Amino acid sequence: MAKRHPLQNALAPLLLPLSLLYGLGGHIRRSLCRDRHSGQWRPSRPCISVGNISWGGTGKTPVTDWLLDNASRKGLHAAVLTRGYGAHPSRLPLKAAAGVPASECGDEPLMLALRHPDAAIIVDPDRNRAGRFLENTSPPDLYLLDDGFQHLSTGRDLDLVLLDQDDVRLHPAPGHQPSNWNRIIPAGSWREPVSALQDADAYLLKAEPEDWPELVHALKTRLKPWPRPVFAFQMAPVGLLPVHAGPQTETQNTLLDASAVQGPYAFLCGIGDPAQALHTVTGFLGCEPEQILAFPDHHDFSREQSRLAKIGLPLICTGKDSVKLAALHLPVPCFSLEVSAHFFASLSPEALTGNEQETGVPFELWWENWLRNHLH
Repeated sequence: MAKRHPLQNALAPLLLPLSLLYGLGGHIRRSLCRDRHSGQWRPSRPCISVGNISWGGTGKTPVTDWLLDNASRKGLHAAVLTRGYGAHPSRLPLKAAAGVPASECGDEPLMLALRHPDAAIIVDPDRNRAGRFLENTSPPDLYLLDDGFQHLSTGRDLDLVLLDQDDVRLHPAPGHQPSNWNRIIPAGSWREPVSALQDADAYLLKAEPEDWPELVHALKTRLKPWPRPVFAFQMAPVGLLPVHAGPQTETQNTLLDASAVQGPYAFLCGIGDPAQALHTVTGFLGCEPEQILAFPDHHDFSREQSRLAKIGLPLICTGKDSVKLAALHLPVPCFSLEVSAHFFASLSPEALTGNEQETGVPFELWWENWLRNHLH
């Protein structure tokens, strides 16, 4: 979820005028782009934006991972256009692949490239340049535009906008911060005002199944002016994967169950939502870690190599952390807890406008229908 700094909450009344100005700028920019589609570069194949309206861990990478898995099962060649946050590419565009350091292509692009060697994961801050490069070399069957909701210079056929529970809650849950709804930078975490949601084609909500009944009421209240399909998903653990440097053998790529870690362990992460990852790890292993090592999102663990080498406990990390941890060759067992996006509930646009009988189709079926109508 998007974490606000405590000062953002404390100083919110003073920051509100700046938020209004920031939001107005975003509104004007989006309105101009909406009226000038001729200025966009549009790929020759269907382009799906996977983005959000706030900063933080709303689940974009796991959803992109799910879409790549789905494309592979269908025999489709997919490409991801990503800026590669924190990357320092030696050339542009750069294709993320085994053997390319995470420092060069970014941790999330490298993780996706290792999981999906049949897909093209292209890193370039200028995603239009990356797209044209593919058009001239090996055009894919579909494009995925990573973190693309605000990247308006690239034309897209579908805008998937991700939200989390704190984005839509009417009242804060115990232990949670007040709702993020329409709290714009710098007073909050939203990149744009709520009016931007009129450009969404579907909402993907990261949530827990037990919270869904309460969230339905909040969604109907919040999203009623912009009724679109809503699909809820959770981060479901699928197993532990040993962290190894270099090419992986089939045995090393075998997922292990919780019994692979006996006794105390340390949990390490450098992600946007460490609390969610810690909850998932604790639930999967059945006990809390003895040590928690939480770092900022996209942290470079090479600076922690000597500290981690002395920890004396098995290390559990997330998938995107593992691609950086592997290069350290630590003398302790290291595992990444692999997770996948699991879609478990949905609402139709009609349900958001008050018709309680209108339930949504499952995301998998909705996606199948969308692909059937847009792939030629």
